[in-house]
Amino acid sequence: MSLLIDVGTVLRGSVCELYSNLLTRPTGAAVRHAIEQQVVEVGSPVVTTIDFSQVDLLDVSCADEIVAKLLLRYDGVNPLSGYLLFRGIREDHLEAIDAVLEKRSLALVAWHDGFAELHGIVDEAERSHWEVVRDLGPITANRVAHELGSEETDATMQLTRLCNRRLIMIGDESFLVPGMVGPVA
Repeated sequence: MSLLIDVGTVLRGSVCELYSNLLTRPTGAAVRHAIEQQVVEVGSPVVTTIDFSQVDLLDVSCADEIVAKLLLRYDGVNPLSGYLLFRGIREDHLEAIDAVLEKRSLALVAWHDGFAELHGIVDEAERSHWEVVRDLGPITANRVAHELGSEETDATMQLTRLCNRRLIMIGDESFLVPGMVGPVA
């Protein structure tokens, strides 16, 4: 099951009908609480997409309240489980989002025009494995290892790290980026 949450709509419903700017920590906290409530009401969908398309301005405090704190809650243990994706993130949003991802050593998957991008703190090995999954997934660990010229045990270890960070998901022994569909490679 998947859930799409429009942050602009949540903002207007929880703070002010005419507002499209995410500024101040209390505004960000109000929006995050409303998002969490929607997820809990639906019953923790497998993939939740947070859409920033209708947000004009985003400051660091709101990025921290919404993006970072939601990412920290999506760990499979808390009431908010599954995978968290983002879309509608513009260049001007990225400055605030990148700052909080760096501060908290987090990473996220954002979709732009049907293409997934990885933002935040990942090491070179994580990024190269993630990119193979994005470009060729769903894909097996054996095929990832072949594509990168590495051992399958090393690829499996990296893919497991990415799964634990909720940056890829596994199904039927193949890995894919959340939000992606297709046959096993």
